[in-house]
Amino acid sequence: MSVDLVGKRLCIDDAEVELTAREWSVLECLVRRIGSIVSKERLQQAVASPDQDITPNAVEVHVSRLRAKLGTAAIVRSLRGLGYRLEEAKSA
Repeated sequence: MSVDLVGKRLCIDDAEVELTAREWSVLECLVRRIGSIVSKERLQQAVASPDQDITPNAVEVHVSRLRAKLGTAAIVRSLRGLGYRLEEAKSA
């Protein structure tokens, strides 16, 4: 998996993966702190727009969709009561 934060491109196995703007915001937030815990509140702030708030449940939906698109390339781990952590997939 390779992530180009400037060009907003995600490639998995040399194939580009299309993300929505909000999925990209979640991924970018997690990638910038890979291996560290990112609170759900921080992801809410990253995904919300100035004219529209976003609920914690909406963050869970975006994380779920991002997980599906990442497949086995990376793991977005839920840490109950703390937030989420992006982990690189283990090579076999």
